[in-house]
Amino acid sequence: MYGHGDNEVRALDGVTVEFEQGRFTAIMGPSGSGKSTLMHCVAGLDSLSSGSVTIGEHELTSMSDGDLTRLRRTQVGFIFQAFNLIPTLSALENIVLPLSLAGQAGDQQWIDQVIDTIGLRDRLGHRPSELSGGQQQRVAVARALASKPAVIFADEPTGNLDSRTGHEVLGFMRRAVTDLGQTIVMVTHDAVAASYADRIVFLKDGKIAGEMLAPTPEKVLDKIKNLGE
Repeated sequence: MYGHGDNEVRALDGVTVEFEQGRFTAIMGPSGSGKSTLMHCVAGLDSLSSGSVTIGEHELTSMSDGDLTRLRRTQVGFIFQAFNLIPTLSALENIVLPLSLAGQAGDQQWIDQVIDTIGLRDRLGHRPSELSGGQQQRVAVARALASKPAVIFADEPTGNLDSRTGHEVLGFMRRAVTDLGQTIVMVTHDAVAASYADRIVFLKDGKIAGEMLAPTPEKVLDKIKNLGE
């Protein structure tokens, strides 16, 4: 909740939701429905007015800021629309950055598997400015995967990409779930992007407005129209 009294805004209103391990879930809804707020809350980026958030065995709302930072570094991966790569680091250095910050080497066999899956082994020495937008986003996805997090949160990950490149990145995210057993929660307004997910959670006015399994772009568009988007 934001504000007080007549100015109070309930960005999320009595939401109870679970995201299953090893599945790809999309969050959709009209602008202002609470999509990004929900993702920020379950990722431990925003504080709750009430209620609780649990990732695995970790209850986030009772953790200190330092413990939350460590949890996000080791248990959570993030993929943003703007890539958020460090321009002075190579692709490989960006991929292993969360591990480097934690003073860890990571599982090299896993990292090699991730690098081979994104298909950028011949570009690992290049800086972000030397990579296309699609290549930069694949590096960002690999960075999110590198530390074997419990869950990856993706906020409009293909918003800055053309449709062909967006499909390539979504296909890689799909394979990360199917082949590598990753858990992904993605906020998107794109019906085609959402169709890559196993499940969609729909929000409207800060409340859960339904779910969909095995989505197709056509089914998603019909549902969105009914939500008033």
